[in-house]
Amino acid sequence: MGRKVTVATCALNQWALDFEGNLQRILKSIEIAKHRGARYRLGPELEICGYGCWDHYYESDTLLHSLQVLAALLESPVTQDIICDVGMPVMHRNVRYNCRVIFLNRKILLIRPKMALANEGNYRELRWFTPWSRSRQTEEYFLPRMLQDLTKQETVPFGDAVLSTRDTCIGSEVCEELWTPHSPHVDMGLDGVEIFTNASGSHHVLRKAHARVDLVTMATTKNGGIYLLANQKGCDGDRLYYDGCALIAMNGSIFAQGSQFSLDDVEVLTATLDLEDIRSYRAEISSRNLAASRVSPYPRVKVDFALSCHEDLLEPVSEPIEWKYHSPAEEISLGPACWLWDFLRRSRQAGFFLPLSGGVDSAATACLVYSMCRQVCEAVKRGNPEVLADIRTIVNQPSYTPQDPRELCGRVLTTCYMASENSSRETCDRARELAQQIGSHHIGLSIDPAVKALVGIFSLVTGTSPRFAVHGGSGRENLALQNVQARVRMVVAYLFAQLSLWSRGAPGGLLVLGSANVDESLLGYLTKYDCSSADINPIGGISKTDLRAFVQLCMERFQLPALQSILAAPATAELEPLAHGRVSQTDEEDMGMTYAELSVYGRLRKVAKTGPYSMFCKLLNMWKDTCSPRQVADKVKRFFSKYSMNRHKMTTLTPAYHAESYSPDDNRFDLRPFLYNTRWPWQFRCIENQVLPCSVMEASSRQPLRSEGDGRRKTADECTWDP
Repeated sequence: MGRKVTVATCALNQWALDFEGNLQRILKSIEIAKHRGARYRLGPELEICGYGCWDHYYESDTLLHSLQVLAALLESPVTQDIICDVGMPVMHRNVRYNCRVIFLNRKILLIRPKMALANEGNYRELRWFTPWSRSRQTEEYFLPRMLQDLTKQETVPFGDAVLSTRDTCIGSEVCEELWTPHSPHVDMGLDGVEIFTNASGSHHVLRKAHARVDLVTMATTKNGGIYLLANQKGCDGDRLYYDGCALIAMNGSIFAQGSQFSLDDVEVLTATLDLEDIRSYRAEISSRNLAASRVSPYPRVKVDFALSCHEDLLEPVSEPIEWKYHSPAEEISLGPACWLWDFLRRSRQAGFFLPLSGGVDSAATACLVYSMCRQVCEAVKRGNPEVLADIRTIVNQPSYTPQDPRELCGRVLTTCYMASENSSRETCDRARELAQQIGSHHIGLSIDPAVKALVGIFSLVTGTSPRFAVHGGSGRENLALQNVQARVRMVVAYLFAQLSLWSRGAPGGLLVLGSANVDESLLGYLTKYDCSSADINPIGGISKTDLRAFVQLCMERFQLPALQSILAAPATAELEPLAHGRVSQTDEEDMGMTYAELSVYGRLRKVAKTGPYSMFCKLLNMWKDTCSPRQVADKVKRFFSKYSMNRHKMTTLTPAYHAESYSPDDNRFDLRPFLYNTRWPWQFRCIENQVLPCSVMEASSRQPLRSEGDGRRKTADECTWDP
């Protein structure tokens, strides 16, 4: 009697509204699963239309084309003799649901709607879908005529049910449901479900993989059973990168691990597991069995099909493995690089243009493109035909085969050092050396003629000539002269991105890359519409601390010695005149706070959801060994003043790879105002009312530290939008 089952799950690089491409990738995954002997195949959430359709879910076209793709799947001989579990939106009684459609041999077995919707952070599922709230209940779903003709069914079950095959029982939960306090797998497992499936659309955030793996292993540790997790992978057209990590687990152990980052559009995992191992595992957990005797039963859809074969005694079973995690620096080297690859090939551009300043941020961005080139070369060596076809299209050479990452980088990356009279020789040299070592096509130019021309126009019209502060000018003059340099660089970047390949006799244009990190964006330490304004920004969701760790990794792993001097140099915008040929300003001095402090403020503001007063209270304890209450108050007030002055810059922030939970991205993730009373009078008064009592309490145990006061300098383009 058969008891060993081979099951398949997958990670697919689906693209929002790419119904043709999505269909082909689904078919390919089913074909691979069948070839490996699987009798059940699970795909990612909303894989038919692509997860990130957003407001396109409102359109009847999206529903129509999803049904057409489902019809094509039902009709295909590839989908015969295997239970296929696909994701798509379904309209039932004029209500739109995020569903799993499970079918076998041209018959739809069950449409299972999602019951807990993701509605925080980057997710807005309640905007487009309604959760199915009738636990353990089903209704009849009347199939559209195009499906009735294929399946010869008029209605199919719709709702919260499980599949009962000849040899086992299968239950679905969808993405967010795994993360809820009482996940469906708990009661399903108590009711005898042995195989749990989870179709996800889970995006990458640094250090998130542990949580996902822990949830799956814990689910099967407490309840026993097989757990399949499928996930979207790649960039489906937005700021998110879905990081795969498909897996198969049983009884608390991992049996198959998918890659977290790869350029493969289709990745299928299979495992052969013994159902008797589940039954014996559950048999000795008396607390589970006691709860199982009281659980309310699920509706069962009977399926005349077995996942196991009759004679499988000699069939080898899969062995457990240990999950291999990437370090955060490795995640940065891989995730944003894969995201860049998807953007490049799908936008049909010929490469990237990067203003390379000689600092850590632009160097990290250059290293990400170089890492992308390394991954492309490795994928081609492994025989990936899609990657080879895509890179040949990008470089416009039908017979080209990339082998050396440096040579490929020279074809797809143009770097440019834009010098001004305030630039130092050191930053110019660092930029040039890094460009040589990664192989980018490098340009050096001076923006002084353009800056002088623009300032000259102003002087001609007004009869006044602004001066830098060191030459006797006011703060307003100093700021304006800094910003005109920064904005000229943006204009020059786009001109060269459009025409530099033309000037070399090559076709196509370049995507402009931004390189403002998440901490600078949080504070608004950037000039609006300067060279932080770009087409995409691969480091815009990454902290300065993590970027430095990534650059260190690149220096060691990619043998790029130029990065050593870049890491050692102080961060500077180089927008003010040099002092005796040396840099006269640094970023941290300009900001009035360190990058390490900024990361703390960012997490408290967004993740811990603190306002000025709550942040002050938390930091009193966190920094009690290094700061007095007066210093903590000054730091918090300084941060919130600058944050609110510059919040308007987030409305024009370049779309950035989302990698950090405290991203200030105004467009999708961080829905806060951009016009504040920057004096925060009530909140700051509450803080001040606590400073003196706290200082008195502290004085008895330690000597008070010197107060730093405000002592800050205005940052570039710092605006006060007081009402």
